[in-house]
Amino acid sequence: METLLNFPPEYKPSKLRTLPLRDQPAYRVTSNASACSLAELLAAVAGGAHQIEIAESLLARFGGDIQRIYKAHVAELTSVHGIGQQTAVRLKAALALALKLHEPAAGERLVINSPADAAALVQYEMSLLEQEHLRVILLDTRNHVMDIVEVYRGSVNSSQVRVAEVFRPAIQRMAPGILVCHNHPSGDPTPSPDDLAVTRAMVQGGKILNIETLDHLIIGGNRWVSLKDRGLGFS
Repeated sequence: METLLNFPPEYKPSKLRTLPLRDQPAYRVTSNASACSLAELLAAVAGGAHQIEIAESLLARFGGDIQRIYKAHVAELTSVHGIGQQTAVRLKAALALALKLHEPAAGERLVINSPADAAALVQYEMSLLEQEHLRVILLDTRNHVMDIVEVYRGSVNSSQVRVAEVFRPAIQRMAPGILVCHNHPSGDPTPSPDDLAVTRAMVQGGKILNIETLDHLIIGGNRWVSLKDRGLGFS
């Protein structure tokens, strides 16, 4: 059982008890979860008499950044006043569950008609990754998504990325087209010279293999860049 004995004196009595029912996090979530503030949602997940104090401490500890809270280890979360192991696990599970909303439903055949379609498929999860990951979206002749395969993890640069490895999944699955995406953990999706070099190599390699490279997306934070739209590496 988690204890609240370690709360500082200023956290007593509980702020929850001073609020009318309609202003309490659980009631607010029940009425309209999408209208709730981040603090209210975190308080509802944390639960307990001091849920508001826990949410405030959590936001203060991580600078109000939900991505930092998502990335935090359970041990970091339990360092916040009032958060025990069970609450930390609930928080991690709730944030991971939110990402599942952006995954396709079972049996759904996704179609990529634009760079925005591809970005929507991978952006939310890839923007949270702390290392660079390079993934290949395999596409059939009608641009239906056949699979998404991770090819590299670590620094994505022209000296490390082998074109043969990028196209291997497409060759194995006989996919006529691919769309490549990788993330910049810095949050800045601006293409680097290495990104352009890798893109040129993939486009040329695809022509030799008769597998079209439709685009190369760079994901950074809540933004993304299509190198094809910018005419970078596809000339």
